[in-house]
Amino acid sequence: MHDLINLLQRRHLVWHGTQQKAAYASQTSQYPELDEKLDGGFPESGVVDIASPSGIGELRLLLPFLLRQKRMLVYINPPGQVCAEQLHHYGIDITQVLVIYPDKTNDALWAAEQCMKSGACATVMLWQNTLEVHQIKRLQVAAETGQSLLFLHRTNDKSTISLPVTLGLTLSANDTGLDIQVRKRKGGWPLPVFKVNMCQQWPALTLHRAANVLSFPTAKAV
Repeated sequence: MHDLINLLQRRHLVWHGTQQKAAYASQTSQYPELDEKLDGGFPESGVVDIASPSGIGELRLLLPFLLRQKRMLVYINPPGQVCAEQLHHYGIDITQVLVIYPDKTNDALWAAEQCMKSGACATVMLWQNTLEVHQIKRLQVAAETGQSLLFLHRTNDKSTISLPVTLGLTLSANDTGLDIQVRKRKGGWPLPVFKVNMCQQWPALTLHRAANVLSFPTAKAV
């Protein structure tokens, strides 16, 4: 019965008087724990602000979602070189991937805005630490116009300005995946930290010691 009620809640067919739902249509993230907390998953359009240290699994969290997209995927100012072979290995159609390295912040924001407004892009990934309220508002309008989703990647969430994003997440690593805090949710309440287990999707990345590995002694320096 509990599983049935959870399923109906995720499909927005059951409502509790004490529960405030997010005010946006959602699409599955492919992680059950995250979908349950977000009332269905990521927004269908809008801006998702992800504050996270680089390289802890933030992109792997998004990969199952990205694999379901049918339109273009755009990377703007990623922190390293995007590997086409790796994307192809994971199942992403690299003919639908665009990578842009603008020299200036305003150029990066303009590129993100134009990509989303065009309607040709399902998802835009933008790495940009500092933004202002009016810039986020422009990106929100562009996302709604083109029915696109922008993932804004930042390496900190220490800003005192509350950005008008659709969804704000803070990520940190744990030994089975990620700890996630929902800082902001359009039409919904912030949520305390919860765990997303990534062992099923990425079993090789967990920190549990393998049973068949032997530790060799190391010589001490004299």
